[in-house]
Amino acid sequence: MKRNHFIQILLIIFTMATIQPLSAQEVIKDGIPYVTLNNGILMPRFGIGTYNVPGDSVACDAVLHALRQGYRHIDTAHAYRVERGVGKAVNDFIRESGTPREDIWITSKLWPTEYGEGVTMEAIDKMLDRLQTDHIDLLYLHQPMGDFRGAWRDMEKAVREGKVRALGISNFDASDSLFHAIVDSVEIMPAVMQIELHPYAQRLEWREKDNRYGIQMECWFPLGGEMSNGLLLRDSVINAIAAVHGKTAAQIILRWHIQEGFSVIPGATRHDYIEENINIFDFTLSDEEMAQIRALNKEERIFRMDYEQAKQFMLNWKIED
Repeated sequence: MKRNHFIQILLIIFTMATIQPLSAQEVIKDGIPYVTLNNGILMPRFGIGTYNVPGDSVACDAVLHALRQGYRHIDTAHAYRVERGVGKAVNDFIRESGTPREDIWITSKLWPTEYGEGVTMEAIDKMLDRLQTDHIDLLYLHQPMGDFRGAWRDMEKAVREGKVRALGISNFDASDSLFHAIVDSVEIMPAVMQIELHPYAQRLEWREKDNRYGIQMECWFPLGGEMSNGLLLRDSVINAIAAVHGKTAAQIILRWHIQEGFSVIPGATRHDYIEENINIFDFTLSDEEMAQIRALNKEERIFRMDYEQAKQFMLNWKIED
């Protein structure tokens, strides 16, 4: 009798340990994993970035092709100067496919010259006009300088007015004090933090910090970006794993990001790269392979910038609409 009681207790403990709360469970829609943000909203964890895309027409072509391939998360910014192209692609796709606007996640970012109460709300309204949409799914502070606290108050107001669904911070890993200047003083907590993250810079300290605040990590330069000259893509460990799975190095890296729980937004304009990048949901990396990639970490960023030196430019660069 005592033995049966002991077994029952063990079964209960095992069950409690293996059942996750609904918000922490993986949600899959049309093959794409979604994360439940700290405000309860579902966000696709895989998307396309539009940094360094040369103009609206190229952006429109790339984003429209991405949407046709199954992408549902588009990342852009006022500073990228392609929001009109992104908006046109989204609306063209909605018309041709009948996909509801609610099924497409649009992210954009405010530049420091648009920070400040009153100023930021005006910038948000202009952004909505450029994107040709009635709401932005995720709105970031692009850089941690200027009156970002005043901007955040307007961003919170935009959430309450239905113009924005979720708020985020980009590049606030510049210092611990800048990060805490937001998270310790706001009414609406950042839902997402976007930073450079890849196998050579896995940002372990920031991962722990974001987890503490329930902030989802989103990775730019997941493949190293143009400045890396293909460094990550030539890595021997990554290429050995790619050979096992019959995949490319880029696909292995992106799959690693997904299995680590990150959101990832690789940029591409070539149709074949757009198709290659999303073709990562038909295989799984083993625990050993994940460990091999984790062992590549050097906390070595590819994009390095002295924010004090860059501040003068960023606070004075007025983006032409």
